[in-house]
Amino acid sequence: MKSVPAAAGLVLALTAGAASAQVPPRTRGVITAVGDNSVTLRSHAGTVTLKTTADTGYVGATKADLSAVQAGRFIGTAAVPQPGGTLKALEVTVFPESMRGAGEGNYGWDLGRNSSMTNGTIGSVVGTSGRTMTVDYKGGQKKLLVPDDVPVVDLEPGSKALLKPGAHVVAFGPKGTDGTVDAKRIIVGEDGTVPPM
Repeated sequence: MKSVPAAAGLVLALTAGAASAQVPPRTRGVITAVGDNSVTLRSHAGTVTLKTTADTGYVGATKADLSAVQAGRFIGTAAVPQPGGTLKALEVTVFPESMRGAGEGNYGWDLGRNSSMTNGTIGSVVGTSGRTMTVDYKGGQKKLLVPDDVPVVDLEPGSKALLKPGAHVVAFGPKGTDGTVDAKRIIVGEDGTVPPM
């Protein structure tokens, strides 16, 4: 795990995009090769090369369950709108305390039509099956239906050592004119975990 200063730096990197309402583009795929300054992915769009630097941030994602979704925890959840103004969670990502505040807010996402990402603190959880919860963030609150089968992952600050062939990743960063991605941070699934965000 990274030191507290490194984790704090990662929080700043994660929050920068949301604060400006311009979340960096996402590239999802499976690692096929790792170089000194690059990572090759197999994605839905074909082969993609991620360029990495000393400033690239790394985050590990491990499988968790709904017992981790409790009042007071800081989470991120991709969701789609439901009748009545509520949202239906597509996934729940649980942040460690060292990453509280990362990407806080509600903004557009790319996991389906009209999908959004909400990062904030769970205010309340009601029910044990088909539960609902509120997520509070600076400037607002969202109410979400959380299906029992929703994927849940825990995040922890990590290092480049997480990059291994076969690992599933979500990389954040712009794509250049040559088709390569300037990876600002990479979320890496550990032990077969597929980052669902």
